[in-house]
Amino acid sequence: MTANPVCDVVRAATNHDKALLSFSCGKDSWAAWLSARDHFDFTPYYLYLVPGLEFVEEYLQYAEKVLGKRIVRLPHPSFYRWMNQAIFQVPERLRIIEAVGWPDYDYDDMRGAVIEDCGLPDDVWTATGVRAADSPMRRASLIKNQGVNAKRRYFYPCWDWKKDKLLEELVRAGIKLPIDYKVFGRSFDGLDLRFLVKIREHFPRDYRTILDWFPLVDMEIARYEFAQRTGTARLAGQRQRA
Repeated sequence: MTANPVCDVVRAATNHDKALLSFSCGKDSWAAWLSARDHFDFTPYYLYLVPGLEFVEEYLQYAEKVLGKRIVRLPHPSFYRWMNQAIFQVPERLRIIEAVGWPDYDYDDMRGAVIEDCGLPDDVWTATGVRAADSPMRRASLIKNQGVNAKRRYFYPCWDWKKDKLLEELVRAGIKLPIDYKVFGRSFDGLDLRFLVKIREHFPRDYRTILDWFPLVDMEIARYEFAQRTGTARLAGQRQRA
């Protein structure tokens, strides 16, 4: 068993080896699993931004084979927020959205749903792939708490991994990263130009699925293409601020 002080702290705080794994399909969530798999019986869960995207589901099925576990799939809190704020919605849908009354869930709500649905202990902790190398602010926070957030029951087993170590461990484990990294340069996590243009180009069926849920998403691309023609375009990485 590979030593991990963060995992030791969490195991000492519980009387079981159960834990959740917040799985994003990205390299950091794989790092969290690799660094803690010898210490916990993980229940992985994935929060999807748009239901039914084929390129996402294909990778989740691959990940399930590697993890040896079914990955619980639930809507991302952003999905509910976008719906409640009528992001990229046509006018005729507004009354329906209002009548449905989408709840405003947050990450802890979704975590609680996984715990309840899977019959896990109430005191189960959640592992994520947050690392000190992500940003100076995260570095300061993680150094202070040494990779453990006891108040929220979150832990960060790979918090001190640098990129070189992370990639080395992925190669050693034979893990393939999702096509997201080839197409987008990172994992898919939003409805903005960084992703929409590439999804329309590489995954046309998935783009049509996005249009089913968010009919006016074409406007995001149309605005950028107009700005390109008029010389006022911003970087394609400009984020949608829903």
